[in-house]
Amino acid sequence: MEPITSDLLLRAYGEGLFPMAPDEQSDELEWFCPQERGIIPLEVPALPRRLMRTVMAGQYRLCSDEDFDGMMQACARLTPSRPETWISGRIRQLYGELHRLGHAHSVEVRDRESGALLGGLYGVSLHGAFFGESMVSHVRDASKIALVHLMAALRQGGYGLLDTQYVTPHLASLGCVGVPFAAYRQQLAAAMQQPARWPGDVSLAALGQELETMVQGSAGRAER
Repeated sequence: MEPITSDLLLRAYGEGLFPMAPDEQSDELEWFCPQERGIIPLEVPALPRRLMRTVMAGQYRLCSDEDFDGMMQACARLTPSRPETWISGRIRQLYGELHRLGHAHSVEVRDRESGALLGGLYGVSLHGAFFGESMVSHVRDASKIALVHLMAALRQGGYGLLDTQYVTPHLASLGCVGVPFAAYRQQLAAAMQQPARWPGDVSLAALGQELETMVQGSAGRAER
């Protein structure tokens, strides 16, 4: 079996596969390819109005890649509500390599005064596709705020696909839908031909225009 390297990871993502570890202690990785794939359409996002008001209030500082490994550690940390994780040391090593190559990024929500990490997410960037890997919140709505900023950053950067792997109730409340794998593969193939650029600056000031457009698109969304 071909050893899993950063190059193999990128090729796998381009074909619709992604790895997970059986548990946090394992050096083994397993490949997954859900036949219903979760995606969040980027064209006209429909987001809860309450959440968008929170985003636009700018209570927290949003940044990208300030501490990518710290973001992964936060996502992997065990809690009473999350007694196990698939983010192993091997996963952190591989995705750290992708980050150093410019193919993995974090969106971090930080306290404006202390700089403490309050939540966020990380994922893989490949051509015009972004593959969300994991998210975490230490305060209310932190992961949701990070996801909204991610969506705005992808729109600004010219991305065409936001892959969430699976549909969860949390993601469904933010517009995530499930699509058959055949349809997903068509969207993925198009995204692989689409030039895009990770914006780098994911702050409210940098993404203001995209976020305002998203607010307008969410105007008819019911309160949540």
